Amino acid sequence: MAMQLYELAGSDPNRRFSPYCWRVRMALAHKGLTAEAVPWRFTEKDKIAFSGQGLVPVLVDGGKSVFDSAAIADYLEATYPDRPSLFGGPAGRAEQSFIANWTVAVVHAGIARLIVADLLEILDAKDRDYFRKSREARFGMTLEEFQRGREERVVGFRESLAPLRLTLEKQAYLGGAAPNYADYTVFGAFMWARGVSPFKLLADGDPVAAWRGRLLDAFDGIAAKATGFPV
Repeated sequence: MAMQLYELAGSDPNRRFSPYCWRVRMALAHKGLTAEAVPWRFTEKDKIAFSGQGLVPVLVDGGKSVFDSAAIADYLEATYPDRPSLFGGPAGRAEQSFIANWTVAVVHAGIARLIVADLLEILDAKDRDYFRKSREARFGMTLEEFQRGREERVVGFRESLAPLRLTLEKQAYLGGAAPNYADYTVFGAFMWARGVSPFKLLADGDPVAAWRGRLLDAFDGIAAKATGFPV
């Protein structure tokens, strides 16, 4: 039986925009594996009840289901050791914890202030109420207020990427000459933005933009071919 990957989708089932699902999608491509894409919406908890929880990504491989992007990456590394490594060894796996934490704290947090209200335009109608209420409760303000002033705020976001930019000025990928799971972790955030918003995150000529372009084209362009806005 082919693998299945349950991924967050918008009203268009081909619009997949979860940063965590994109981490897994790129990890599968890195390993040379394919999975049937199964669209999932925020309010479809029953659809993945078999996994024992209510969030995607969920990977189904034969009779086994694995959830959480980090757990799925570990599963792929352990189950398919004969295929290219996602981490390059134990040290790379240990460093991944820092990369994941930095990505959530800096990249995800910064992007959210720039695009979150735009999600309403691409969400399935049944998800819009849930998304607005849950996020506004989290932020303590409306989505529109949370996003207001993004034209000025994007400058600070770009500055926050300095550690990433300085690294990419010296090497093509976080993994060095070739990408690894560290790259996919950060790249997933940019695929989230590309999937939901036309807002321009990166300046022309930015090494981060060039890196994003290389990953968009990687693995026969699986990311570039995905439904989304131009970057």
